[in-house]
Amino acid sequence: MILLQATDLFGFLSFGWEDLLDILMVGTIIFFLIRSIRGDSTVLNIVLVLVVIMVLQVVVSGLNMRMMTVLLNTLLDVGVLAIIILFQPEIRHLLNRFAVQSGIARRSGQLFNRLLGIKEDQMGSRSVEELGEAVRAMSAEKTGALIVIQHKTSLDEYMETGDIFEADINRRLIMNIFFKNSPLHDGAMIIVGDHIAAARCQLPMTNRTDIPAHYGMRHRAAIGLSEDTDADILVVSEETGNVSFVRGGEIHTVQDMPELRKILASVMKNEEIA
Repeated sequence: MILLQATDLFGFLSFGWEDLLDILMVGTIIFFLIRSIRGDSTVLNIVLVLVVIMVLQVVVSGLNMRMMTVLLNTLLDVGVLAIIILFQPEIRHLLNRFAVQSGIARRSGQLFNRLLGIKEDQMGSRSVEELGEAVRAMSAEKTGALIVIQHKTSLDEYMETGDIFEADINRRLIMNIFFKNSPLHDGAMIIVGDHIAAARCQLPMTNRTDIPAHYGMRHRAAIGLSEDTDADILVVSEETGNVSFVRGGEIHTVQDMPELRKILASVMKNEEIA
């Protein structure tokens, strides 16, 4: 009798393969969502509160607690709408970040381009060589630089914050732009295909708090942009001359010129970096 009562009370916990699949899918979504916003305490707290409310809603609904069910359903409906209105920019960046870091943007973009026969603008071998030599020279001279390579995500909104022009990728031009007395040296250069599309561009800063202190503003801006787009970014430190490669919110220190050439070759083909 006691066993039957317990079964009736917790009957909503009956478990089947559909429930296992449901839990795995929800858990995967929550995992990638939390991973994509790590370091952003404000957005993380909001997501965690919503997850807790949703779990409570499922529990009280299963226990047939009508008043609590109505209260939590109303709270979810009104709360989600209020969050969308109040945090629209953060939500847009969160979705962009989730798509980029999960690989959805890159894979879906490749499939879409293949179906429509669209060819993505990519750097040719000569442009890769010119860019590599410019980065090597600036590293040796400790000239600070921030170079963005566009892929599928449009960077037009960031180009509009700087000076737009059309020029072939050339090592001397790149070095002159980032020369410390040049009016264009502050901000980022954006490369689209085989062309320098803009310079002196402003990039979004990351909100992460786990970035080592020795990384400066250029590195924080590079990480911020890579969290919201599929762009690849090269950073040359003005203090140490070290070269960093940033993709998907992750920063990698380039050890030498052969490694830089290998990275740029992968960037040219829009491949994963080994």
